[in-house]
Amino acid sequence: MKIIKNIFCNKEQARLRAGFRILIQLTVFFFLMKGLAALLGVPSDIASNLPLYVFLAVAGVRLFRVLISVWLSGRFLDRRPFADFGLRLDKCWWQDLVFGLGLGILLIGSVFLIELAAGWLTISDTFHTANSEGSFILKLIVFVILFICVGFSEELMYRGYHLTNIAEGFDIKAIGPKYSLVIAVFLSSILFGIFHLGSPGATPISTFNIFLWGALFGIGYVLTGRLAMPIGLHIAWNLFQGNVFGFPVSGTTFSSETVTFFSIQQSGPELWTGGAFGPEGGLLGLLVIIAGIFLIVGWVRIRYGSIKLHLQLAEPPAKE
Repeated sequence: MKIIKNIFCNKEQARLRAGFRILIQLTVFFFLMKGLAALLGVPSDIASNLPLYVFLAVAGVRLFRVLISVWLSGRFLDRRPFADFGLRLDKCWWQDLVFGLGLGILLIGSVFLIELAAGWLTISDTFHTANSEGSFILKLIVFVILFICVGFSEELMYRGYHLTNIAEGFDIKAIGPKYSLVIAVFLSSILFGIFHLGSPGATPISTFNIFLWGALFGIGYVLTGRLAMPIGLHIAWNLFQGNVFGFPVSGTTFSSETVTFFSIQQSGPELWTGGAFGPEGGLLGLLVIIAGIFLIVGWVRIRYGSIKLHLQLAEPPAKE
């Protein structure tokens, strides 16, 4: 009986082990996802051809299920404050958020300009509205809210909760906090890639790139100890990818209600552009991820004076 208890619980910390905490959080997450979607009569995830009000409902469900599952798991399983999952909102947090937003715009803007210069896309319209009914600005605000919910919820779950717990779980004498964080970035990015396998038009390249995006977000988290940079980057990349430059977002086009500053036609090689999946599915997407890593490291060096892992992420919460 004692052996079985040791498998599930960490005696020193008097808590469930990290892997079981993550499994319980995911279980609560999926039950909330299905239950709330059924209760509200909306899809459990974002898809094309949804009415505008359904987009808002799905965005709300998406954010709520992550907030509740992470808060409950953090409060009763991890026994740590919610703010410990990268959400201590000090001055540096907001500065990192602004940098992340700017970096996302820079990276997707570079993809757009490269494809335009190479003749791989043409601009067919500006201030395009797929459905003429309703206001361009109102619909744009809906998409801004949607992508804020997506960026915040995914970063809180995959980086804030999963990465932190994986790092804690691997922080043993034989590994240490430094390498446990490296392992945590890798494994949390695999989870991130797996959860995007069901995206429309997913390919081996897109899945690998999504994994690398997870690593990019994870690097921003472990070098700062804050979710601000990955949240800003995630929001800006998705919003400008879909609603400014008119690319598909992870294979989703939102064709019935979308509004975009540019409506484009792509004709370049899918290996480079990602085709129907969007830039995340092509080699250009891979190149900007690499550029993003260097820019994040440069920002951390300038802003914080040194480049080092935030080892406290691998430490258990202080005992009360």
